[in-house]
Order: sequence, then structure tokens, then C-alpha cells
Amino acid sequence: MRATFNGQVIAESDETVVVEGNHYFPPASVNMDYFSDPTGRSTHCPWKGDASYRDITVDGETASNAAWFYPEPKEKAAEIKDHIAFYGVVDVS
Repeated sequence: MRATFNGQVIAESDETVVVEGNHYFPPASVNMDYFSDPTGRSTHCPWKGDASYRDITVDGETASNAAWFYPEPKEKAAEIKDHIAFYGVVDVS
């Protein structure tokens, strides 16, 4: 799987984890040069836990809170710890 934003590959892996239709990319497969520090946004999923978010910036174009991850997922979602998933503004194919 490959994730691209603004024409740039920002993540690529043969080992994504699919949860609820979203591909979660392993941390080592993500080019963090394009990502902000966590933004402070947080959402809660009853079975996965609390998600944190990052902005993505490529060539001056920023997608706010377009990437999310679970730094401390609940036990049922342990396999996606620190893996990164993306909103629709990022092409994942």
C-alpha cells in the first residue's frame, strides 16, 4: 500500500493493518519529514482507545489533522499501536 499527498509518497508498506476499512501503516514505513508533532486533537473510540492526530505538509500544502494514530490503544487494538492511518485527502492505494 502507498499513501500519497500532494503528489508525494508519504508512506509505503506491504504490511499495513486494516481496521474498519482503514489501512494503518507501520511507523517505520512513514516518512515523518512530512508530519507535524501531534496537534493536540484527540478522539475516542470505545474499543480502540484515544487517537492522536498530526498535520501533513508537502510543498507548502497542509492537510490539518489528516493522519491519526493510537499511542496507547486498548488491548483489542494493540496491533495498531503507533501505526498511522489517513483521512480521504490522502490517497491510499
